[in-house]
Amino acid sequence: MASGDWALRKIDELKASSDNAIAIGPFGSRMKAELYMSTGVPVIRGNNISDTRALVGDFVFVSKETADQLKSSNVFAGDLVFPHRGAIGEVGIVPRDGTPRYLLSTSLMKLTCNEEVVDPVFLFYFFRSPTGRHELLKNTSTVGTPGIATPLTSLKSIEVTLPLFEEQRAIAHILGTLDDKIELNRRMNETLEAMSRAIFQSWFVDFDPVRAKANGEPAHSICRRLGLTLDLLALFPESCQDSELGEIPTGWATVLLGSLCSRVSMGPFGSDIKTDNFVEVGVPVVRGGNLTDGFVDEGFVFISEEKADQLRNANARSDDIVITHRGTLGQVGLIPKGSRYPRYVVSQSQMVLSINPNLSSPRYIFEFLRSPIGQHRLLANASQVGVPAIARPTTNVKSISIVAPCIELLRAFEMLVEPMLKRVVANTSESMTLAALRDTLLPKLISGDLRVKDAARFMAEAGA
Repeated sequence: MASGDWALRKIDELKASSDNAIAIGPFGSRMKAELYMSTGVPVIRGNNISDTRALVGDFVFVSKETADQLKSSNVFAGDLVFPHRGAIGEVGIVPRDGTPRYLLSTSLMKLTCNEEVVDPVFLFYFFRSPTGRHELLKNTSTVGTPGIATPLTSLKSIEVTLPLFEEQRAIAHILGTLDDKIELNRRMNETLEAMSRAIFQSWFVDFDPVRAKANGEPAHSICRRLGLTLDLLALFPESCQDSELGEIPTGWATVLLGSLCSRVSMGPFGSDIKTDNFVEVGVPVVRGGNLTDGFVDEGFVFISEEKADQLRNANARSDDIVITHRGTLGQVGLIPKGSRYPRYVVSQSQMVLSINPNLSSPRYIFEFLRSPIGQHRLLANASQVGVPAIARPTTNVKSISIVAPCIELLRAFEMLVEPMLKRVVANTSESMTLAALRDTLLPKLISGDLRVKDAARFMAEAGA
């Protein structure tokens, strides 16, 4: 419970004294797609708001002249932004990243804080708490597209219990430290993923080492430019040949994916895994949320060992590839070496590929299936009628044509990128732990049920 030095204040009392401290995005008629440019003033949209303080995703831009005309909808570092239509209940904060200004989209509203009274980051976390989210949602209309009735009036009337300013800053620092680490992990993962995909693209799609050899470029020059060793470069052919998939390196083959698999199995029927089967400890069930960043080895429901034995065809182990064939199509995951559990069971919307290690590399097949060309071939037989699904999934996945390089090169590729993807998995797991800690501390700190000194000790004990 908050102590006696916490005061109840309305948002209208916490806004800055400047004009348009609380304002709404421009009307749709003033913000049309034809105004968007490749550079300029970035526009914050609902999809840029993340589960941390960071703004994520791609931005669209408008010219400085357009932003000047929409001056009341300009936002600056420290401003809070809220969807008043669509994803109601979310909140973002404009980063202090050196960008001079941003522009609100038509579905957002903003709050510029009086920073002598309230710390904007503390207020951001208030709106991230169950209490703050409830305040944003309480005047929502669900007729048609969800929206807040009289959004600016509703925002001004929200009441916040504020501690003294120094405690606000301390609370914001604790929660912000956790978010900063989550964001750092996200950016590191983006970099590692990009490196892995770039190597795959260079070696197995663009055939850069092969083309460089064919053009007569000296070996030392190729190695320096492409980051190869001489031994690794020697594994690439010196010319290309025609194939049914177009030009490929000489000596490489084109095969069907099924010929490289020792097993292709469907997940269980829906009636085979019900919520009644879930137990607290047992064999984890892989679902769509686990097929991000390669594989997320957290956030499972479990079934008993006996139930997993009954669903043996749906079992998956280290180095198996999991593909979503129904629902969110195109998801591909690779269960990593050294995974937390000896086995998993895939959900009813997924299938399992076990790659024969004497014929190919699980990492190569995984990278292929999530590459643009692999996704195109994987989804070539997808139906969008009703729930999206791949028609005859095992047959169609087995029949995907793929280039088969020599096994020595595939093993070298796997050794090169494996540490990168292991780091991605570890970062993702750590971020989930940090997010759970943040979400535990947030409502207690914001309400005053947990004081800063106790939270700091809690974080230290948790190793955060």
